Amino acid sequence: MTRDATDTRLRLRLLFPGGGMLGPGKADLLDGIARTGSISAAGREMRMSYKRAWTLVETMNATFRAPLVERSRGGTKGGGAELTELGQEVLDRYRRLEDIACREGAAEIAALSDLLGDMSEEK
Repeated sequence: MTRDATDTRLRLRLLFPGGGMLGPGKADLLDGIARTGSISAAGREMRMSYKRAWTLVETMNATFRAPLVERSRGGTKGGGAELTELGQEVLDRYRRLEDIACREGAAEIAALSDLLGDMSEEK
């Protein structure tokens, strides 16, 4: 489920021991790849260059115990990409964590939001 720029829900950035990260951009890229079957198409949807999208895919593939995205080259169908079973599991678990954090942390998120300064005049 891809989320648009107007989505005001909490977005998680997970920082793992050893330097691995998973956040909204990578999750949205995985969503796009699953939906379009293409790294470049998913990147275009996000207004991201192919190089940037491919770099993020390479980073995720190297971070987890096995690749999250598999790419196929050329051929009669022109190649493409798809999430591996692990890639789909990682995306599903990340989205569930987002939902849990929003639901269970709603009161704390609201309280923190109330503590934010007024940025309308760009202090």
